[in-house]
Amino acid sequence: MRTMIRRGAALCLALALAACGDDDGGFSPTMEEVAGSYTASAFTLNSLDLLALGASVTATLSTDGTTSGRLFVPGGAGDGDLDEDLEGTWSLSGTTVTFSPSASTVLTDVDFAAGPNILTGEGTYQGGVLRLVMTKDE
Repeated sequence: MRTMIRRGAALCLALALAACGDDDGGFSPTMEEVAGSYTASAFTLNSLDLLALGASVTATLSTDGTTSGRLFVPGGAGDGDLDEDLEGTWSLSGTTVTFSPSASTVLTDVDFAAGPNILTGEGTYQGGVLRLVMTKDE
């Protein structure tokens, strides 16, 4: 019985230590690894699912630090659709990706956490919490 308890305790300790890695899971991306074409897989404003309402976000991050793409939300701009060009630049610092579009967009003040083949961002828009997850196209 004591052997089983010791093995159980050792297993719990091993699992706990394995879970205590770096906050970024050891992922240290380079510009080349993050660069690529992305499509929104989740896009919400508070609890409102913008993708279900016809919104879309596509972005291409080039290895030279430039971006292109489009953010579209039907009826998202008070008097009509929100349709934004994402042309501009992007930068990487650690695991943080920052967009710097040529024109002011919803994404201007949103930093994204880079993970393997995914960018996850959260910011505020018109007093609400905007969440955007973009998955790298294969």
